[in-house]
Amino acid sequence: MGRLTASRRVTRITLDGANRQRPDAVAVEEPLEIRVAGSPLAVTMRTPGHDVELAAGFLVSEGVISRGEDFARAIHCGGPGTGGADGNTYNVLDLTLAPGMALPSPDIARSFYTTSSCGVCGTASIEAVEKVSTYDVSTDPLSVSPHEVAAFPDRLREQQKTFDKTGGLHGAALFDAATGELLVAREDVGRHNAVDKVVGWALLNDRLPLRDTVLQVSGRVSFELVQKAVMAGIPMLSAVSAPSSLAIELAERAGLTLAAFVRGNSMNLYTRADRVRVPEAPASTTPSAEKMTSVR
Repeated sequence: MGRLTASRRVTRITLDGANRQRPDAVAVEEPLEIRVAGSPLAVTMRTPGHDVELAAGFLVSEGVISRGEDFARAIHCGGPGTGGADGNTYNVLDLTLAPGMALPSPDIARSFYTTSSCGVCGTASIEAVEKVSTYDVSTDPLSVSPHEVAAFPDRLREQQKTFDKTGGLHGAALFDAATGELLVAREDVGRHNAVDKVVGWALLNDRLPLRDTVLQVSGRVSFELVQKAVMAGIPMLSAVSAPSSLAIELAERAGLTLAAFVRGNSMNLYTRADRVRVPEAPASTTPSAEKMTSVR
């Protein structure tokens, strides 16, 4: 596995006139070429670590595979120009699907590469962005306490060890809605990569579809994050920041519960608010001050 952090010297300036140089830890960003049966499929910019999970989750997001039995193995491999000055060959990953599985369609091949900020850049056509999921999240009977949901961001934050050093990574975590158990947490310079790593973990542990679970992310919610949740059979997505209009529209069409601005003792529920058990307001307080905000 490659390095998660690198040290760089910075000049720190403060408004009181202080000026000094010191080492600073920064998050590593490197390209990962994903191949299937030897054929290049995509190049994504990511933080090294959990690469097999990342690639497996990417294939789930793209609708190539949907269950653990569809995946056979993965190997890091080298090739012309992949060694680098330090001889690293960990930036090329070749995946093998189970016998009988269809190889990815050329239609989903990335024209150039997937950046750490955008997981759908370079997709062959905008019409291909919205995938058809194997799983129907609208029928999932998930029911979760708002107190548990409100605690998920802090519990994810506790797992972000590399963020503690660099301040530069997104996080994603999966929680069991019935027990509140933290199942897995991952970090990456790209928010979509962090989610793919979580989904890939589930695939490799034969846990798809991820029924009765909540996906917690550390930032905003874009269309692609909702899509990834739906493709993995996750019925609820929670975020500490804002959703986009397309994210809300897709969540509504798919029947996914979308919570955003999950901060402190409040949250906004944009879709399928019925899955969050809204608490009764104490008799001595104004109901609107205590109830969770519900936006449909």
